[in-house]
Amino acid sequence: MPHNTQRLSEDIKREISVSIRDLGDERLDGGFATVSHCEVSSDLSRCKVYIAARGGAEKTKEIVSVLQNAAGFFKRRINERIKMRKIPDLKFLPDNSLDYYDKIQSILDETKDAKSGTGGMVNDE
Repeated sequence: MPHNTQRLSEDIKREISVSIRDLGDERLDGGFATVSHCEVSSDLSRCKVYIAARGGAEKTKEIVSVLQNAAGFFKRRINERIKMRKIPDLKFLPDNSLDYYDKIQSILDETKDAKSGTGGMVNDE
């Protein structure tokens, strides 16, 4: 990804992250949603926006749908802050990395609990 495209991706990520709080949709209140990363196409016509949310894959899909429906709102916000000839079309996609993190964390917690249950000693047999 060229430097300018990478910088633009970060700028768009930042603007969408801030604007999510201003959206005011009650479906976003319960779930923790964040923009994990953005990818702007080389011709600057499209931008994939990856959304991570707590609450499982179904909740993430619901939040992605809400955000996709509000794409025009986000494009206006981006246009106000970032000077571009044409604002890229936004495509919101689920990023389930938080679910993966939660799964790994629970495995680590189980391992830690198992070790502490044996007095901290690990049996390698």
